[in-house]
Amino acid sequence: MSPAAVSNKPLQVAVVGLGRLGRRHAENLATSVPGANLCAVCSPVNTELEWARDQLRVPHLYHEYAALLAHPGLDAVFLVTPTSLHADQIIAALKAGKHVFCEKPLSLELADCQRVTEEAARHPELKVMIGFVRRFDASYQDAYQKIQEGMIGTPFMVYSQTCDENDPDGFFVKFSPTSGGIFLDCSVHDIDLARWLLGKAQPVRVFSSGLTAIHHDLQQFKDVDNGVAICEFDNGRLATFYASRTMAHGHDTMTEITGTAGRLTVGGNPRKNRVMIADAQGIRNECTLSFFDRFEDAFLAEVRHFVDAVRHRKPLALDLDDSTQATRIGIALRESLLTKQPVLF
Repeated sequence: MSPAAVSNKPLQVAVVGLGRLGRRHAENLATSVPGANLCAVCSPVNTELEWARDQLRVPHLYHEYAALLAHPGLDAVFLVTPTSLHADQIIAALKAGKHVFCEKPLSLELADCQRVTEEAARHPELKVMIGFVRRFDASYQDAYQKIQEGMIGTPFMVYSQTCDENDPDGFFVKFSPTSGGIFLDCSVHDIDLARWLLGKAQPVRVFSSGLTAIHHDLQQFKDVDNGVAICEFDNGRLATFYASRTMAHGHDTMTEITGTAGRLTVGGNPRKNRVMIADAQGIRNECTLSFFDRFEDAFLAEVRHFVDAVRHRKPLALDLDDSTQATRIGIALRESLLTKQPVLF
């Protein structure tokens, strides 16, 4: 299929990287996305390729990314790989004439974000989208629509948090050297939400601080397991971010948007379902265990949105500038954490 064509034929797609999130995207593309055919996967890990072959019946398996890009008839790639690889892999795919969906963040370096933007401009017929999944969550979509309708007046402040259940084994610690730190790894979602909900707000100044409450091995990488940040935007708007790796009760994503005439809260109670438990311990509900549980429907919605935009030449919900701005703010928050000083833009 020509990249610029409008076609009723299924989009031939491949997933690159089959870790936890890569498997989620592969399962969605293989079973639940109309108009998409998962024709190939790529991973350097044999067991991951075998999983795709045995569980999803994917016919074509690749160890090498360059070989995958040469697969006959391939239209688009889904990159679920380490962030340090994103920029070069996106550029290679664009040069090979492929549409690209890439998991967040776009990059850990602004120069790489710019390289991707420049290459994408050379291929206007190709779609490139970074996976900021919360924009596709039904509750966040509803909050955004209510803001557009003026329900809370003019929004001027956002509080947003990404708090993961504590992993006693510290699974994420070994990835800290290449993750960009807690703010780029976790808070980048909150950063993107704040800019989106405040009308593409532009940063003016940031300040961040943090500590290692449990996972002290992070200190060798100059990272923390709990961090707080303040971002001042143009026109006096504000956002506060909280990121944590140490929640005892489960995954807890929550956002509050305050306006001149009211406030909206998304995820104030991170409930697993609608069951309430009443026993000798009190009255309570169970919590979502992971990011995947909370945003299961949103992951599927964003993939469907991308596939539909490619097949029918529709605009994407977010552009590369949105992704670049999220990286820009995340880098500044890490700098502030290390220097203990505000960072001006």
